[in-house]
Amino acid sequence: MLRQTSLGTLGLSVGGVLTVVGFWAYFTGNATLNLAGFFYGIPVLLGGLALKASELRPVPFTQPTPDPIVALRDQQATPTQTQIRKDVTRYRYGQDAHLDSSLSHLGLSPTDEERPVLVGLREQDTNGAYTLVLEFKSPLMPFEVWQRKQEKMTQFFGPGVTVNLSPLENDRVDVALISTPVETAG
Repeated sequence: MLRQTSLGTLGLSVGGVLTVVGFWAYFTGNATLNLAGFFYGIPVLLGGLALKASELRPVPFTQPTPDPIVALRDQQATPTQTQIRKDVTRYRYGQDAHLDSSLSHLGLSPTDEERPVLVGLREQDTNGAYTLVLEFKSPLMPFEVWQRKQEKMTQFFGPGVTVNLSPLENDRVDVALISTPVETAG
């Protein structure tokens, strides 16, 4: 619940109400309420503005996740898949884009302008394996570059994850993170 709440909007709302109450109290001669309204309202309002300015909205699911896929996620999702899903579906602050440090590490973000943008995600079943599909808009990063980085992505998001890439229309690329059993040395 709190993950889907914008702290910037919350700060603006609470700070705005407290500031308005402070002004109202000032004009009606209520010194105590005036002081509380100004003392708390203005800093909270400014904090809300600062958070709103640095806010990165959650990435939406492009398809609802059916119950059988949720059950599959509960059984098979790797910690990396779970962390990615939780990170990109909540408000973030002080970041330029979702997964920006991961894309930079993988060599898929040479500049801010060329960085692919995560525009959606979905969960699906791929031959009985839980799959988290990251949907990127990548107008300045050719699909061939993505393909050259596929093995590095598999190592980066692993263990227990295989990465499949799919080019789509309109400069879009699907990155499927497919859970696989981790092989143990015996």
